[in-house]
Amino acid sequence: MKLRRSMLFVPGDNAAMLSTSFVYRPDSIMFDLEDAVSPREKDSARLLVFQALQHPAYRDIETVVRVNSLETGFGLKDLEVAVRGGADVVRLPKTENAQAIGELEAHVVRIEQACGRAVGDTKIMAAIESASGVVNAVSIATASPRMIAIALAGFDYLVDMHTKRSKGWQPELFYARAAVLHAARAARIDAFDVVYGNVSDDDGFLREVKIAKRLGFNGKSLIHPKQVELLHKAYAPTTEEVSRAKRVIAAADEAHRKGLGVVSLDGKMIDPPVIEEAEMTLQLADAS
Repeated sequence: MKLRRSMLFVPGDNAAMLSTSFVYRPDSIMFDLEDAVSPREKDSARLLVFQALQHPAYRDIETVVRVNSLETGFGLKDLEVAVRGGADVVRLPKTENAQAIGELEAHVVRIEQACGRAVGDTKIMAAIESASGVVNAVSIATASPRMIAIALAGFDYLVDMHTKRSKGWQPELFYARAAVLHAARAARIDAFDVVYGNVSDDDGFLREVKIAKRLGFNGKSLIHPKQVELLHKAYAPTTEEVSRAKRVIAAADEAHRKGLGVVSLDGKMIDPPVIEEAEMTLQLADAS
């Protein structure tokens, strides 16, 4: 199972960050060619991102490229750079429906074939940024076998909904979070929570991380390197959770050795989802 707690945004035109962001060890690094790059810097940013994708230090980190919408004059050029450069994942912004994923995938296949990359190697992530995207989240999440995650983008969504972000438990985001998360789980893919923009407010960030974790999000999109460690610590299991997980795995291993069809612990039956949760708990503990 691939851990995707943290996805760190790196502006595609920032040469310094492109060459050093791997040191922060996020689970995924997203090179941004969309909102973070002005129109006059798009061409140079593509070149910088292509070069960054060749850096040996990024081979052990999942690389994501956020392309511009294919409806713009930049999207297809971004896609060429991402696929030919060897990015693990392409993130499509402002995804409104499943048709957008189908169009993206057709172009990805064409580029993979043209550059000799194995067809199917490039994965897809969709960003949900509007009411239409939220309503169509299930069809988007299940639109392609290449889909590995969907991400909720809170700012554009709240603008579309004619509201603003609040503190506390943020009722204005609850429905969108629930819809995106349920779509991801139905599709058996991962889900990223919204960016927290105030990088000087650690307490607010951790409050939002707590919401995401309790709801069941795999992780969050991040805009500052210091948020990586904060998030990883918040997602780390407790000592008690690790101890329980070890006992569950030990019981499952023992049942397997004995050829038993039922796993039990402390007189109670252990279902496969409980074993899977225990495995994830130990994976989180090892990565924390």
